[in-house]
Amino acid sequence: MKPTELTGLPAGVGEHLEGEGVEALYPPQAEAVEAGVTDGENVVAAVPTASGKTLIAELAMLSAVERGGTALYIVPLRALASEKKTEFERWEEYGVTVGVSTGNYESDGEWLGSRDIVVATSEKVDSLVRNGASWIDDLSCVVSDEVHLVDDRNRGPTLEVTLAKLRRLNHDLQTVALSATVGNAPEIADWLDAELVDSDWRPIDLKTGVHFGNAINFADGSQREVSVDSGGKQTPALVDDTLDEGGSSLVFVNSRRNAESAASRLGGVTSEHLTDEERGELRELATAIRDVSDTATSDDLAECVAKGAAFHHAGLSSEHRDLVEGAFRDRLIKVIAATPTLAAGVNTPSRRVIVRDWRRYDPEFGGMKPLDTLEVHQMMGRAGRPGLDPYGEAVLLASNNDTKEELFERYVNGEPEPVRSKLAAEPALRTHLLATVASGFANTREDLLEFLDNTLYAVQSAGNAQLETVTDTVLDYLEANEFVEREGDTITATEIGHTVSRLYLDPMSAAEIIDGLRDAAGETGRDRQYGSRGGLDRDADADADESAGFTTANDLLDEGALENGDGEEKDEQSAEAEEADADADGTDDVSALGLYHLVSRTPDMYQLYLKSGDRDEYEEVLFERETELLGRTPLEYDDVAFEEWLSALKTARMLEDWASEVDEDRIAERYEVGPGDIRGKVDTAEWLLNAAERLAGELDLPNVVSVREAKKRVEDGVREELLDLTSVRGVGRKRARRLFEAGIESRADLREADKPVVLGALRGQKTAETVLENVGREDPSMEGVVADSDAKRAGREEAGGQASLGDF
Repeated sequence: MKPTELTGLPAGVGEHLEGEGVEALYPPQAEAVEAGVTDGENVVAAVPTASGKTLIAELAMLSAVERGGTALYIVPLRALASEKKTEFERWEEYGVTVGVSTGNYESDGEWLGSRDIVVATSEKVDSLVRNGASWIDDLSCVVSDEVHLVDDRNRGPTLEVTLAKLRRLNHDLQTVALSATVGNAPEIADWLDAELVDSDWRPIDLKTGVHFGNAINFADGSQREVSVDSGGKQTPALVDDTLDEGGSSLVFVNSRRNAESAASRLGGVTSEHLTDEERGELRELATAIRDVSDTATSDDLAECVAKGAAFHHAGLSSEHRDLVEGAFRDRLIKVIAATPTLAAGVNTPSRRVIVRDWRRYDPEFGGMKPLDTLEVHQMMGRAGRPGLDPYGEAVLLASNNDTKEELFERYVNGEPEPVRSKLAAEPALRTHLLATVASGFANTREDLLEFLDNTLYAVQSAGNAQLETVTDTVLDYLEANEFVEREGDTITATEIGHTVSRLYLDPMSAAEIIDGLRDAAGETGRDRQYGSRGGLDRDADADADESAGFTTANDLLDEGALENGDGEEKDEQSAEAEEADADADGTDDVSALGLYHLVSRTPDMYQLYLKSGDRDEYEEVLFERETELLGRTPLEYDDVAFEEWLSALKTARMLEDWASEVDEDRIAERYEVGPGDIRGKVDTAEWLLNAAERLAGELDLPNVVSVREAKKRVEDGVREELLDLTSVRGVGRKRARRLFEAGIESRADLREADKPVVLGALRGQKTAETVLENVGREDPSMEGVVADSDAKRAGREEAGGQASLGDF
C-alpha cells in the first residue's frame, strides 16, 4: 500500500511521506489501515521497535484532524514529549498545529484547545481532566504510546485511569495504543474495545543471542566470532567489534555507578576509532557538557565524551541527556553505557545492544533479582536503525554454559510477561478516587465501582472483591481527613478535597502538609489517620494516642522527669512551653528547613536514601534542630518510621544547602547525587511548597508568608536577601549575588545604580542591557559604558563557582 493511496488525510500528506522515502507502508502499518486506524476505529498495535508504530499513530491523528477533530498523544516521559512534538511539527505546512504540555499540574491548559495535535504525559492529561479543561471533552482521537507501562507500579495506574476517563467523557473517542512488548496484547485490545495488530515484522533483521567464550551464539543457530583478550572483558571486545564495521553500541548495566565506570573504560576503545574531525567535534561537545553544570558528574561525562563514549542515567540533567542522545543519533558518540531508563521509548537505536547486567538489586527480594523479560526485550528492541544499519544485534553476556542456557530460555526465547494492572492498591486509589469524585465522574460508592469497571483491572479480575475492599478503605481515609463528605449514599468532595485534586497531590501528602502547618500554627488538629508515608491506620479510633506514633525528644525528657518524680520541674517546663506556644501562635515564623522537611516526608517526594553511616550524622542534626521540624518525631525503636524521618531530614538539608547558595558541585559531592537528582528534588519541592501555600491560604493558617519565601528560595537557589533581585527576569543565583556584593541589593537599587557598576557585576553588555530593561530602567543602553573593575571583583570569592542550575 502506497502512502498516496491512503484516504482521509490532509491534502499533501501522502506525497510528503513518499518524499521522505516511504515508498510503501510497512506490513504492520498496512494492517493497521485495514483495521480502520484512518477511519476512527480503535486499534492496539503490538509491533517491534523501528517497525513504524509512530506512523500508525500519525495516520490516526491526521485523519482525526481532517475530520475536524483534535488528537492527543500520550507519552510516558517528558523528554519523549519534546521529541514527538518536534517530529509532528513537520505536518504544520499542511495546516496541522501541534502543542506540548508536561508541567504545571494546576493549569487547565485552555490554550491547547487551539491545537490540532497535543502531546502530553499521562500525569499532565490527568491533571487537565481534574482542572476541567473544556477541550478535553472534544477530543476525537487519543494515542497511548508505550501502553505496556500500565504495568508500572508507580505510573501505570495514572495511565490506566486517564484512558478510562477519556473514554468515559467521549464514547466515540478513537483509542490507539502502541507497544513493542506486550505479552497479553489481546487482553489490552479487549479492554480498549480495539482491533489488534500483532506482528513481529521488522524492516531490518534483529539477531538475538548470547556471547560466551569467544563467540556470539544466535537464536537462529549461527555464530559470530568475537574474541576476548586475556583479561576476559566481553563488553569492550563487543564494542570494538561493532566499531570495526562502523556501528554504534548501547550497553545496559544495572546501576549509575556501573554506567559511569563502563563508559570510562569503553572510552579507551572508542578513542582508537575516531577521526581528527570527530575528535574536534567531541572536544566542543565536551565543553558544552561542562558548561551545563559545575559537578563531578558533568566533568566525568565530558571526559568520556571527548573519547567518543558516554553514560546515561537519571542523575544527569535534561541538558546532559539531550546532548548525549543527539550526538549518539548523529553517530558522533559511538557507545552509551546506560541504565534501563534509556530503553523507555527515547529514540536512541544502535547497531548492537549489549545487555551486560541482567540482574538488579531488589530490596524486597533481598538481593540481585533477574530483570523481567519484558524489560530486557525493551532494551533489545533498541538494536537496528532503519536506513543506517543493515541489521541489528542484541547480545546478552554469559560467563559459563549454564548461564548461557538460562539466558536463552529466559530472554532470547522467552515471551514477555503479561501486562497486569496495578490499580487495586491503596496508594494508587487514594489520589484517583478523590479525583474521580472531585471531577464529577462519580458521587456514590456504586458510581465509583461502576467507573472502575472501565479499567484494565476490571478486565483482568475474576471479581471485584479486592477492589471493593480497597475502595472502602480509601473512602474511609478520605473522609477521616476531610477531603470528602458522605451523606447517606452520596459522596462529595469538600472544598479542600477539590483543591487537593486540582493541585495533583496524593491526599496523603496533603494530609501530612496540613497537619504540619497546623502544628506550626499551634493547632492540635485531629488525631492522625496515617503514618508519614504508609497507609490508613485502621486502629486509629481504638487508640488515638498510639495512632499518632510520634514522640519528640522533649516529650521523652518530660516523660522521664515524671517517672523520676520531678513533677514540679515538669510543670515548670510545661508552663514555659505553653507560654512559648502562646507567643508563637498566630505568628508566621516557620523555618525553611522545617518546611523542606515537611514536604520531603510526603509520598510525593522521593527521599534521598539514608546510606550506611548517615544515621549517626542525621541523628545529630535532628538533636540540634528538632525544634524547627513540624510534627512529632517517631520513636527511635520504630525503625521504619524513624529512618524515613531521617531520610526526609537528609533531603531537607540538601534543599536547604541549595537555597543557601551552596555550590552545585559541593551539593553533589556531599549527598552523592547528580545534577539531575538536584534539579528533580528542587522542582518537586517547589511544586509541593506551592501546594502548601495554597492549602495554608484556604485553611486560613498563618504560615503563608513563610511558605512562600521558602518556595521562592528553593526555586531560585538563594538566601533571603537575594529574593528581590532574583525576581528580575534574567537574574539568577550567581548574578544576584554579584549584584548584591557590588552594593545593588534590590530591584529599586538596580533601577538607579551606576551603569559601570551594573556592567561590572553582570559581566556582559547584552546581559546588562536585558536585565535593566526587564527591571524597568528608562535607558538600559550600555553603549560606551566601561565596567567598574571593583564591581567585577566584588563577590567573586562569595559567588565563584556557583552552580549553573537556575542561573539564567
